[in-house]
Amino acid sequence: MPSVSEDPSQKPLLRALAGEAVWPPPMWLMRQAGRYLPEYREIRAQAGDFIALCTAPAMAAEVTLQPIRRYGMDGAILFSDILMVPWAMGQPLRFAEGEGPVLEPVRDAAAINRLDPSVCAANAAPIIETVRLVRAGLAEEAPRTTLIGFAGSPFTVACYMVEGHGSRDFAAARGMAYGDPALFGRLIRILVDASADYLCAQADAGAEALMLFDSWAGLLAPSQFRRWVIEPTASLVRAIRKRHPAIPLIGFPRLAGPMLVEYAQRTGVQCLGIDTSMDLRWAASAVPPSMCLQGNLDPLSLVTGGMALETEARSILGAMRGRPFIFNLGHGIEKVTSPDNVSALVRLVRTG
Repeated sequence: MPSVSEDPSQKPLLRALAGEAVWPPPMWLMRQAGRYLPEYREIRAQAGDFIALCTAPAMAAEVTLQPIRRYGMDGAILFSDILMVPWAMGQPLRFAEGEGPVLEPVRDAAAINRLDPSVCAANAAPIIETVRLVRAGLAEEAPRTTLIGFAGSPFTVACYMVEGHGSRDFAAARGMAYGDPALFGRLIRILVDASADYLCAQADAGAEALMLFDSWAGLLAPSQFRRWVIEPTASLVRAIRKRHPAIPLIGFPRLAGPMLVEYAQRTGVQCLGIDTSMDLRWAASAVPPSMCLQGNLDPLSLVTGGMALETEARSILGAMRGRPFIFNLGHGIEKVTSPDNVSALVRLVRTG
């Protein structure tokens, strides 16, 4: 049971996720813990490489809490990466400086056979310990802040696993989906099961909401979107609901466009993350008024600051007043962002 100070009814972000039109809206920012913060860079230098940081519970918890201390955000999202699930199943992974993630590609049945979901829980144990440490830290330092766990959605994680690196079009992954849907479907099913276990372990450890990042959903044609984004996400949500029926889920199908409506109808998430390209007023008109929306400030307006930032933020606030809403970016914060601009945004949103 939560303590009185951790009463969910007193946490603005959980209230919004439950369908309440909280005003001023709760806020947090994607990648709010990261390279734009000098305190993060200090910890990152101590850790050595990125995977070492993600799997060092004390350091990862400290990084997660840094933006909460600095800005008083309503959400603290676990510091980790969407590729920790394939890493935990045994797919070789490294993060190259200036290059992003590099994986040993999974492009045939033999490579899929080498994945071992049975070791995922043991390998991910340090990340789950980070969740416990963050929840304890929030109880002490910021009892009104909600702890958000997360994973990559199956399609987006599969994109990296098949391609072996980042890409503008993930042609190898999409080609497998078209050319060998049975093989691609097998990989997706493995990811659904492993991600459900991973997310439920986060919930068991203290995560109060869960977010599913489908960063490359917008690459797909509608028929493929239904098959590889909506259906696996719905399966993942059902699996989580069996074990954690009340935990709220945020889905972020980036660049989904009009497919956002079907995603909202069929996946079972409570909240929709809205990317920068989408008109918030259209999104609000296209989904039920009780569904929480989250987004969608352009990260470059936050880099720019000043009147550009104020104009964009005020436009979002004006569009969303009167409905369940969480103020956020439409994509992750840029590393060149000034912390002072984030402070200015927080002040602006707090005034509603």
